[in-house]
Amino acid sequence: MNFVYLSPHFPPNYYRFCVHLNELGVNVFGVADESYDRLRPELRDSLREYYRVNDMHHYDELLRACGYFTHRHGKLDCLDSHNEYWLETEARLRTDFNMDGPKSDDIVLMKYKSQMKKIFREAGVAVARGSLFHTLKDARDLIAQVGYPIIAKPDRGVGAMHTFKIHNDAELLAFFDQKPPLDYLIEEFIQGEIFTFDGLTDKNGRPVFYTSHTYSQGIMETVLDDSLIYYYSLRAIPPDLEAAGLQVLKVYKIKARFFHFEFFRSADSGEIIALEVNIRPPGGLTTDMFNFANDINIYKEWANVIVNNRFTAQYSRPYHCCYIARKFNKRYAHSHEEIMAEFGPDIVYQEEISGVFSAALGNYGYLARSPEPDQILSIAAFIQKLDL
Repeated sequence: MNFVYLSPHFPPNYYRFCVHLNELGVNVFGVADESYDRLRPELRDSLREYYRVNDMHHYDELLRACGYFTHRHGKLDCLDSHNEYWLETEARLRTDFNMDGPKSDDIVLMKYKSQMKKIFREAGVAVARGSLFHTLKDARDLIAQVGYPIIAKPDRGVGAMHTFKIHNDAELLAFFDQKPPLDYLIEEFIQGEIFTFDGLTDKNGRPVFYTSHTYSQGIMETVLDDSLIYYYSLRAIPPDLEAAGLQVLKVYKIKARFFHFEFFRSADSGEIIALEVNIRPPGGLTTDMFNFANDINIYKEWANVIVNNRFTAQYSRPYHCCYIARKFNKRYAHSHEEIMAEFGPDIVYQEEISGVFSAALGNYGYLARSPEPDQILSIAAFIQKLDL
């Protein structure tokens, strides 16, 4: 099998996907704009060849890279980066080289939030009231139905980028004055908890692994308020959340891919309301959280699905695993040394976070695990307590 991996060095933990493909005998070809000498040794050792481009945004360079691999090694079978940012580029390359996986025609349902709403409705899952809008009158018509606040977000966007929470008429007018030249959705603001439904399917579209996480607050609020977030995996998935996640998965027909669905549980009604679909692994260190919460190796199991269409690990969610963020621009009540002295056995991993993700995930992240949710919450509170 010939597998092209775009940007195999970033995010830093994703090199493990290449390592385990290589261990199963796959020819792994890396493409990125990083110097080969700066790749970590484990990644270099797992690559059959590496093609450095000057700029990953120049499609012709990526086209030449894949053409080079084809000339040298024959037909390319698969391509991925597991990164939302390159989703459309991946699909275009798969289309041009007739590789397995989502093609250019499939991307609309994976990138445009207005199209996601249609899928959610088809799956029988509730959505926030709202739609694409183009004029101030459109916005006022929705506000007349749902009231303030409302959320304005790009139809095609990543995370909380260019997203606005609008509280009143003055902010609405200011938004229209400064609105980027993008198609926007406006939606009612849903007060409630955020839950995810995350996992991996095999080549037949069967979910071979899935789990759920809950968040201390939304990514949008974290970015806009420059605040701190933590989120942790659930040992037991609420039945209505599991049913909604599985139904959306069925309608999307996702094969041999990770998925990351986001939902609200309404504080008013308790209803599960669909927010967004991502056909990739959840970001940050969440793939490592899969492992620590279940004592498995998701990187190895993904490679096994790609090569053999098998997921062999047994998992029972014995732990909650929690990601806890700290930002360098805040003063904390407890030092790193105090954290480790107090909770060292429960801290299973820690690292500095890339600046690209720091607005949402902080500059430094801790992973803690425990069978008990109260222990997880105590650790998060201790780590994030501010020195006021």
